[in-house]
Amino acid sequence: MGCLFAVLLISIFACQSQDEIKKAQFFTNGKSLYTSHCGNCHGEQGEGLGNLYPPLTDTAFIKGQRQTLPCIVKYGIHEKLTINQRVFDTAMPGSNALSPQEIAYILTYVGNSFGNELGLVDTDEITKGLKTCNEAK
Repeated sequence: MGCLFAVLLISIFACQSQDEIKKAQFFTNGKSLYTSHCGNCHGEQGEGLGNLYPPLTDTAFIKGQRQTLPCIVKYGIHEKLTINQRVFDTAMPGSNALSPQEIAYILTYVGNSFGNELGLVDTDEITKGLKTCNEAK
């Protein structure tokens, strides 16, 4: 039975592409980082917190903000956001201590949870995104 299970696992992973395996790794690492850095305000299920902190369940918003999400995670946001016709004006602090790799993990998790389907958000994308927001400052 043990050998059969091992063969089955190898077969499953052999059928996955490198990107799918990487996405699964980033997703798993991102879930624990999300829980410790984001979940307090945005909720375990991305539902947000009343009128204080926005939900992460608006797939159009998440998809439309893909380029700015690294900046939001790293540096926070201090302006009003309108999501699902609701206004959120509580400032979100940044997480300056997070590395681009950790931000990629978090955004892969958020981007593929709560109804979102962004696919893999890799470290190169985060690094490029952070350069853009640094230039804007």
